[in-house]
Amino acid sequence: MWRSGAAGGLLLVLVVLGALSVITSQHKARKLFVALQQEKERAHKMEVEWGQLQLEQSTLATPARVERIASRQLQMQLPKQVRFIRVSPNGGANGQP
Repeated sequence: MWRSGAAGGLLLVLVVLGALSVITSQHKARKLFVALQQEKERAHKMEVEWGQLQLEQSTLATPARVERIASRQLQMQLPKQVRFIRVSPNGGANGQP
């Protein structure tokens, strides 16, 4: 009779340990799910910010804006005359070595 009582007690301990294990794993899974959702939200916010930065960059880098800043702030002017010089493959200008 003692054996059935010991076996029942051992079985009870094993069931309680199994239940605690299930509870612990479910809690960890919930915590990981919450962390995953937070990271997804963070990634979405970063994508939105990236889009805004690309839009801002395209706005700031328009040729008209660059030319206006160059002329007003840097006192740069368009060149009066432009000359193109051909360079031969051996390094000489205008085809001459």
